[in-house]
Amino acid sequence: MQVVVAGQGYVGLPLAVRAAEVGHRVVGYDVDTHRVQQLAAGQSYVRDVDSSRLRAVLDSGAYTATGDAAALAGFGIAVITVPTPLRDGVPDLSCIESCARTLGGHLRPGATVVLESTTYPGTTEELLLPILEEVSGLEGGVDFLAGFSPERIGNKRWSFDTPKLVSGIDAASLSAVKAFYDGIFQTTVPVSGTKVAELAKLVENTFRFVNISLVNEMAMLAASLGVNIWEAIDAAATKPFGFTRFTPGPGVGGHCLPIDPMFLSWKAQQELGVPFRFAELAADVNRNMPDYVVRRVVEALGKRGISVSGSRILLLGLTYKYNATDLRNSPSSRVAELLIGLGAEVRGAEPNIPDGDNTELNVPRVDATPDEVAAADAVVLLMDHPRFDLPMIEKCATYVLDCRNRLSGPSVETL
Repeated sequence: MQVVVAGQGYVGLPLAVRAAEVGHRVVGYDVDTHRVQQLAAGQSYVRDVDSSRLRAVLDSGAYTATGDAAALAGFGIAVITVPTPLRDGVPDLSCIESCARTLGGHLRPGATVVLESTTYPGTTEELLLPILEEVSGLEGGVDFLAGFSPERIGNKRWSFDTPKLVSGIDAASLSAVKAFYDGIFQTTVPVSGTKVAELAKLVENTFRFVNISLVNEMAMLAASLGVNIWEAIDAAATKPFGFTRFTPGPGVGGHCLPIDPMFLSWKAQQELGVPFRFAELAADVNRNMPDYVVRRVVEALGKRGISVSGSRILLLGLTYKYNATDLRNSPSSRVAELLIGLGAEVRGAEPNIPDGDNTELNVPRVDATPDEVAAADAVVLLMDHPRFDLPMIEKCATYVLDCRNRLSGPSVETL
């Protein structure tokens, strides 16, 4: 089958390469010229796709990267994996709209269009489908098929072993969507309609978001009470039922957790006129975690008679997730911004970002060497990447705020 994957980012590229590996002819379409050039040269910027895998499907002719919309002609199935950010609390679906118009110009009878981008319930049938029909002159469910299948990228351990939710605007669409993903994922899980699948994705991420917020607020309370929150969580986790282990941190980042619950909050306010209070409260707690981290650093410096203004602070781990290369919405950015605003000299160590790639970093890059660690008035372990020498940090640092509970010793405080 000729497959188009529109959007070649963290979601689209792994899907496109996998589809090519199982035998489809895949066109990876993206409007980012630089990204297309990288991919065409066999250079992957996504951790889940090694460059060797990318080059293999390029060399076989099974995969092509392009920014030319004319290359989309004749597709049997197209999958939309474009960004859906929030702008001032309002979902920005302009990338979906633009992509739908582009695909609609090449839509032919019998083809299938699947949306994977996370969004609010109703997007597939109320936004995507009308645009495809308007541009193509075809009728959804009669001339062409459509569905929604939420992405679940983000855990390399599971990858394509993760059960894949599939849905369609009608029975025929569901059958076509399921057949496609059956050849890519180990397990597919059909649901009754696109709104169910759209909501299921938001349920998944809102569950995580709210529970992370809960444990973050508990961490702040426990510190004030003089209780070790990490020991308390470990103790609670010995219960074999009725408890799911979540751990605190400096905040949440990435495209999913800070964004997805707000889609549902916006939809509830727009259609029902009611707030989604859990999500809004969770967002407030997590949004302020970097401020709490900075307060803890300032207090620790003050106890040693050191002013934060003019102090030297080393941030370890700037990505939003363990062993990742993704800086999107990382709390480290806010931590650095606040400390710099207070007059501190802030440096950052991030071994997962290639040397010279400083486009999204707002602090000078350094390596976490013994000299660099020892020279800092405070070290903040934001993300415990495996490439950090934790015993060395314990030995050399005069003070560490450990946001991940990985260090011990007289110079270490946990979040």
